Amino acid sequence: MSLNVSTTGAGPALLLLHGFTGTARSWSLQAESWAGHHRVIAPDLLGHGGSDAPTDPAAYQLERQAETLAELLRLLEAVPATAVGYSMGARLALVLALEHPELIDALVLESPSAGIADALDRTARAAADENLASEIERDGVAAFVDRWEALPLFASHAALPESTRAAQRQERLRSTADGLAASLRGAGQGQMAPLHERLGEIDVPALVIAGRRDEVGMARARVVAGGIPSARLETIDDAGHTPHLEAPAPYARLITDFLAASQPTR
Repeated sequence: MSLNVSTTGAGPALLLLHGFTGTARSWSLQAESWAGHHRVIAPDLLGHGGSDAPTDPAAYQLERQAETLAELLRLLEAVPATAVGYSMGARLALVLALEHPELIDALVLESPSAGIADALDRTARAAADENLASEIERDGVAAFVDRWEALPLFASHAALPESTRAAQRQERLRSTADGLAASLRGAGQGQMAPLHERLGEIDVPALVIAGRRDEVGMARARVVAGGIPSARLETIDDAGHTPHLEAPAPYARLITDFLAASQPTR
């Protein structure tokens, strides 16, 4: 699979993994400053932005996407790398660290989930994702984005500057209906093998970040942080599900301090 990848800067590698409906541009508020001390690698994930968008959901399984990212890091000679992931990207970062531990030396997990432990709940989520995927195919990306942005999950975005919200919307519109639908069917939480029993295998420094206005996300983040032996949970008061957008300065500061502490010899 071909991924559209942005690279900038020099130094220890940072692999930035955006969330569902995002692109490499999701990191525009932080990437420039991080590139002053790091080699920043930001792909459009499969089905998003300028990357390939196959219609087969199996191509989007997190384990397969992790293998593609591992090949990318090796090709760029960017190992080991710190993986920074948001939401879907955080789930992918967890899988990458578990399946390819030799490639990852630290993790930053923003609004993460270890999956859905209960089988019935997982089945229900898969059915809901299938319904949403069908709506995207039927109504198109613009109509889907209207509904997506109106979700309670993103209610805190009302306080964002209009320019930020407009840029976010344009970013979401860059993906295709086929790509977003297949991503839901292959990489949604309903299709993800839960990782709760495997979190203890992760032995690299980990920073888990959550916004206090995202109650569900806070609970999930606590589970992830509690399962990784070396993890530290940090919360941001004035943010919901997307701290990197809603509180970019404190978010970047947390990560910059974490990188300085976790990679003193790199």
